[in-house]
Amino acid sequence: MDVKVVLSSDEIIRGLKHYRRIAKQDVLRASETKDPDAFRRHAEARREVYASLSELAQNQTPSEVVAEALQQYQELPFVTGSDDPAHTELRGRENALENFFLMIGLEPKVRREVRSLRPSLRGEVSAAARADEGAASAL
Repeated sequence: MDVKVVLSSDEIIRGLKHYRRIAKQDVLRASETKDPDAFRRHAEARREVYASLSELAQNQTPSEVVAEALQQYQELPFVTGSDDPAHTELRGRENALENFFLMIGLEPKVRREVRSLRPSLRGEVSAAARADEGAASAL
């Protein structure tokens, strides 16, 4: 999937640094929340994603960073809407990747396409992806 990226590596790194600061602030204020452990784990998961993408942006082109982020997003099990505390880190990673996509101006259609390919927690491909595969095989 070819995605046009208008930001430079330096701009991506600066944006990710900003997001990392926000996540760090969330880690620091976790004790003030209703569920400090979950809030902290969510923020730490986001920080890890931002750090990883920032490191990639230092050594790779913006297009390669976006391709890696899309790959990570596609491989992330689908847990949106789950309140299970075991999924807190997954939701944090998902949130970080979606924030990154917003930052770079990724077309929502691209994100939706990749999202539809994400596996469920049981390792199944989502219903939307199965429908797409069925439509493709009917051609």
